[in-house]
Amino acid sequence: MGSHQDSTSLPTPATPAGRAGLAAILERPERAVIALDFDGTLAPIVPDPDRARAHPDAVPALAALAPKVAAVTVVTGRPAGVAVRNGGFAGVPGLEHLVVLGHYGAERWDAATGTVTAPEPDPGVAAVRAELPGVLDGVGAWHGTWIEEKGRALAVHTRRASDPQAAFEALRDPLTALATRHGLIVEPGRMVLELRPPGMDKGVALLDHLRERDAASVLYAGDDLGDLPAYAAVDKVRADGTPGLLVCSGSEEVPELEERADLVVKGPAGVVDLLNRLAAALG
Repeated sequence: MGSHQDSTSLPTPATPAGRAGLAAILERPERAVIALDFDGTLAPIVPDPDRARAHPDAVPALAALAPKVAAVTVVTGRPAGVAVRNGGFAGVPGLEHLVVLGHYGAERWDAATGTVTAPEPDPGVAAVRAELPGVLDGVGAWHGTWIEEKGRALAVHTRRASDPQAAFEALRDPLTALATRHGLIVEPGRMVLELRPPGMDKGVALLDHLRERDAASVLYAGDDLGDLPAYAAVDKVRADGTPGLLVCSGSEEVPELEERADLVVKGPAGVVDLLNRLAAALG
């Protein structure tokens, strides 16, 4: 992970693959894709996701970097429109070509058109929506938990419960059974269990986007278990000869990501600092 003596030098990734990824981005930035998760990576984690907002310096950092690389892309489990609103991404000079891949890539927002494109919702989501309150009540986990409506998915949050981790563990099996009955899957996160359709994850979305952009290198930054498929996608393209850099927006809640990352930074502020340093290094 390395150290730096001034405000513009880049930190050194801890792994040879990460160092090769960073070198490739610096050597041919016009072929580099910079892809980032939203919550916990560009925006601090807060108890109410509706109140999550991008770090105040995130949009300026992205706008400084975007014109120097092939693409800057936000890959999030949130609906694309919500991420655009909470991120403040619309109408920003420098971000005219920003793409937000929402719902793990099922939705796409393009800054160039200002529109969201998406397929029809999975009918299993409506069925789960109807049954979910009864399941929570039956487990005795209603108090302190709450349901986030995501349109194409539903998320049950336990961060406000008296014992968030115990509530999370108590709900994992019942929610998995509910999801399975209706053809959905459960994606665990930081004190949240998301019920959503299978077949789309951040890895699938990222691989499709890298092919679309004909990327010669990639940086992916994330903070949560839902980012592991994107990490695996970077591992896959690295194995196929495309250098990549895996960045973890560090938190003590998800050690799995820190163990896989080439470079660990301190939360969204650390991600913003890295983006600013990269923009500066590219001149």
